[in-house]
Amino acid sequence: MITVAAVGLSLLPDEPRPQAQPKGAAESAAEVQESPAPPVPSTSPVGQPPGVVATPEFARQVRANEAGLVPVLMYHRILAERHASLDRTPDQLRKELEKLAERGYVPITAREFAAGDIRVPAGKHPVVLTFDDGHPSHFGLDANGAPLPGTAVAVIQEVASRHPDFRPVATFWINREPFGLRDRAAQEAAVRWLVDHGYEVANHTWGHPNLRMLKRKKVSEQIVRIERLLKKLGAPPSQTMALPYGSMPRDKAAARSGSWDGTRYDFAGVFLAGAEPSLSPYAKKFDRGAIQRIQSNGKKGECRKWCSQYWLEWLDEHPGERYVSDGDPERISIPERLRGNIVTKRGLQVIAY
Repeated sequence: MITVAAVGLSLLPDEPRPQAQPKGAAESAAEVQESPAPPVPSTSPVGQPPGVVATPEFARQVRANEAGLVPVLMYHRILAERHASLDRTPDQLRKELEKLAERGYVPITAREFAAGDIRVPAGKHPVVLTFDDGHPSHFGLDANGAPLPGTAVAVIQEVASRHPDFRPVATFWINREPFGLRDRAAQEAAVRWLVDHGYEVANHTWGHPNLRMLKRKKVSEQIVRIERLLKKLGAPPSQTMALPYGSMPRDKAAARSGSWDGTRYDFAGVFLAGAEPSLSPYAKKFDRGAIQRIQSNGKKGECRKWCSQYWLEWLDEHPGERYVSDGDPERISIPERLRGNIVTKRGLQVIAY
């Protein structure tokens, strides 16, 4: 049985969002964007929204709850014709992302989430888009150096072009042949494009084994070999990793930190293949060594209660349980009743209203 911490905060009816004082007028001016007509997917690197200085009154007015739940969505293959229950079509991915954008969700990477570096506009909700296995359907470059149509990245860019607040970022956890590429130059070009455009490319082990079946040394070898490949391809050291099959090694600590053959690793977050929203990274019970995810899928069979359609609808029906940003990355804003639920030793000021 899955349990979710209830925070018991009911929200007021919708009303106009108040304006907070920007940290700089120039930053505010840079925020203003006009929607293209027709929209053209951007391939430019994506930045962060300008911050605001939150106050108790402002936090109350935007209903900030940075102790709330965050959906970390898990995708595998994106195929025109599904062959397995985990597969999604480009159209299904597009529709899910459109719904997220319309409901006020803003993507952040798994690295940003695990580090507690959540920079989304006030009143909005973070969502983490994650793709396992580095499948060819996730990303590829055409002859002009643009994302191949129908791939996950192309769909993300397309949706972002229609919704300016929807940051085109996601996390891709790869194995030894990223995006099905065997040529080293092609691998490097793909990884560098993603990193240069704000995407995270990180560790999903070398051969995708069940880590629970391996001794600690072999677990570390699987992780280190991908770290070395990522370095050769121009990616920074991984700050996150996803467990193949969601299977934790018998020595849980080996998934998060260790060494092999003189190379060390130390992740800010290890992600499961789980079936519920994640706790806020500021929550006392947040376990960065076992971060929950939600499989992207409808409400059929085993997914009647455990997959993305169910949970996104549940969060809509229980808005007081959902993470709502105060727009200020230097402060954590929560309802007063939740003060005891968060970690206060992060160097961030806590606003309880």
